[in-house]
Amino acid sequence: MASNTKVFLIGAGPGDPGLFTLKGKECMQDAEVIIYDYLANRRLLEYANPDAELIFVGKKGFTAHVTQEEINAIIVEKAKQDGVSKVARLKGGDPFVFGRGGEEALALAAEGIAFEVVPGVTSGVAAPAYAGIPVTHRKVASSMALITGHEDPTKDESAIDWKHLAHGIDTLCFYMGIKSLHLITAKLIENGKPADTPVALVRWGTTPAQEVLVSNLGEVAEEARKVSFQAPAIIVVGNVVALREQIAWFEKDKPLLGQKIVVTRSRTQAGALSKVLEDKGAEVFEFPTIKIVDPDSFEVLDDAIADLGSYSWAIFTSVNGVEGFFSRLGLTGKDSRSLGGVKVAAIGPATADKVREYGIVADIVPGEYKAEGVLEALEGAGVKAGDKVLLARATEAREVLPEGLAAAGVEVTVASVYKTVVENENAVDDLVERLQGAMIDTITFASSSTVSNFMAILAGKVGEQEALRLMAQTTVASIGPITTDTARKLGLDVKIEAQEYTIAGLVRALVDDLRGTTL
Repeated sequence: MASNTKVFLIGAGPGDPGLFTLKGKECMQDAEVIIYDYLANRRLLEYANPDAELIFVGKKGFTAHVTQEEINAIIVEKAKQDGVSKVARLKGGDPFVFGRGGEEALALAAEGIAFEVVPGVTSGVAAPAYAGIPVTHRKVASSMALITGHEDPTKDESAIDWKHLAHGIDTLCFYMGIKSLHLITAKLIENGKPADTPVALVRWGTTPAQEVLVSNLGEVAEEARKVSFQAPAIIVVGNVVALREQIAWFEKDKPLLGQKIVVTRSRTQAGALSKVLEDKGAEVFEFPTIKIVDPDSFEVLDDAIADLGSYSWAIFTSVNGVEGFFSRLGLTGKDSRSLGGVKVAAIGPATADKVREYGIVADIVPGEYKAEGVLEALEGAGVKAGDKVLLARATEAREVLPEGLAAAGVEVTVASVYKTVVENENAVDDLVERLQGAMIDTITFASSSTVSNFMAILAGKVGEQEALRLMAQTTVASIGPITTDTARKLGLDVKIEAQEYTIAGLVRALVDDLRGTTL
């Protein structure tokens, strides 16, 4: 073990990845090993060093996945491993608030291993806040307590002072108490807490899967049983719960709240769509089916760049095409000035915006964001036989545009600036489990290649017939007619199709479908 090896006990926060700390992110980026549990949002793993070893030690509910002693041993072992200088232990909430971070710190101290604690936002405060419940309020509650609802079963008797809780604390927040809800409510009432005291159960607080049940101390256990209210949840007891009726904010203006949506874009692009969907309340599962990589050869593109002055037009059909072209342009020692005499066409507003980032305003952005629309727009702009046009695009793109230009006598150079390949990083099992458990409402497709790759991956795992059966149980949403056509050829029933063939248009289509309206 290197003398400078350090373990970071990091609070992952209550679930919303936006509540993760900057210090936690920095530690994740530097660590060679990351040990994470069930309640840590998997999205936080995006901050991990790509070469880091990821170790899951989660315990779901009361199932025995890995014991605490085994987790301690794993942390110590990895801290002593040759070549490891930083270990990140990612724990839900705050490591020292019912997170057993104290036990892990003691295990490290006993081995002489340096460690650092990175606090996180704890669920006992955050979950009520997202439910519109302030745990303190100067007119309602001047004290609060964080209490375990699941004491160590090996203890002879409860360490909880129920009488003091019932009379001396205004707001009580119980962690891990859903299975003990009958006992908790009975103990509080037995020790003098009024049965009509407001109670809220907040499940998966701060996330799009958040559920809230409001009742009172005497009735909440039975009401939770009737609706099969499940863990993980925070139990909030106190008069502050009544303020939710006026303060509740999280559920407002979230038309996709509770919807479970799969995003199938490439890993580098998925974040933008995921964020918009999450802002509208959806619970997003990213399943990247394609990865953007360099084409097999840059020869055609390099020749075109060397002779850019001879072209009348440059056509870009995607954001990736723009980025690939200008990246290659820069590597040849040139910049946007090389396009000074060349007119530019962009297939849609997102592509036009990306071109603008390089200091160029597109001369054409067709009203219909597909190859046929570009052809019509170019014709309207006066492109004619004998003109020389550069088409910078993906290797796998359709031939409609180059064939249409060639038919009009235009000299077309088709230059591959990137290609898409299948990306499958062991997420297939999780996807299949969610589909089989009916835990997915909608699967979105933003290109034909994502549909083809998605179905190839799924069929490769469960077989073609089972893949089609699983897909028939969920809603398929497409960004536009070209993608829809590909999906239908593969046997999928496309229920939602964007009227505007953009990510914004796809999100609008999802919202409109849920509301039962159309554009």
